Amino acid sequence: MTRMNIGYHASHEQYAPSELLKLVQAAEDAGFKAVMTSDHIAPWSARQGNSGNNWAWLGAAMAKTSLPFGSLAIPGGWRYHPVVLTHLVATIAELFPGRLRWIAVGSGEALNEHVVGAGWPDKEERNARLIAGVDIMRSLLGGEELNASTPFFEVDQAKLWSLPKEAPMIFGAALTEKTAEWMAPWADGLITVRKSAAELAALVTKFRSAAGNDKPLALQLQISWGRSKDEARMAAWEQWRNAAAPPTCLSDLRLPEDFDRATDGVRAEDIHEAIPLVTNSDELLAILAEISSLGFQEVFIHSVSRDQTGFLKFMADEVFPCLT
Repeated sequence: MTRMNIGYHASHEQYAPSELLKLVQAAEDAGFKAVMTSDHIAPWSARQGNSGNNWAWLGAAMAKTSLPFGSLAIPGGWRYHPVVLTHLVATIAELFPGRLRWIAVGSGEALNEHVVGAGWPDKEERNARLIAGVDIMRSLLGGEELNASTPFFEVDQAKLWSLPKEAPMIFGAALTEKTAEWMAPWADGLITVRKSAAELAALVTKFRSAAGNDKPLALQLQISWGRSKDEARMAAWEQWRNAAAPPTCLSDLRLPEDFDRATDGVRAEDIHEAIPLVTNSDELLAILAEISSLGFQEVFIHSVSRDQTGFLKFMADEVFPCLT
């Protein structure tokens, strides 16, 4: 297996910010080499029960660890005007030079953006807002004083006075081949989620064909670790049933309760079709080898089970020794 950077996904949806801070410290101690976070205001399910502010938390998490971080970000101008979002990103990056390695931008989900009462447009408009927001972010991170007028937001003599020496890369977050191909010319890299090997290969091919072969690839890998298949299965079914929601729902459902209703019919015995159930190192190493063979240089593992202590011990004792 080609050497990959193995990172930890910090799940804001499942843990209060104070508990999540302890978990990323424990993840560093266990041997993880990076951390990835999301930027939600609500969890995917009421059963998950949390969703702290990502940008406030990042300052504390980066102060308490020495790892590099990557974060999702939505520059489309709902919760955060692109100027405000870039100000947050620049401040974190200046505080911790070189450690906010990338932000991964996407067109967002109604779950997180509807709360400011701005309505929820179709995908075409969301993509147009996304690229307009990215253009503003790049200009501000480059030190420009910016005036801009777009169909979505105005910028009047905006300038960031505290800039990092090196701005984070801007990755595209893509779930489909079409989105990956669209993002390829302007994104610095790609991040996606695990699918079948054939689906991932097709997505990577689309991105590479439009971007070239030198842009980095990262992947979020959701698993459910347990001491037995039954333990892993029930943890996945209870905590992350939303992974089985129809893909067409992901961007348009507005409330955690909507996701719970959309997945009411998912049976525990079928949850492995959405989330791999892992009980030993060979199972996880086989998944990582497959991901590596497709060209991904970085993978962020999210074990959806609440037993993070057990998962981190499993990684430290059984997985990382096989990767050195």
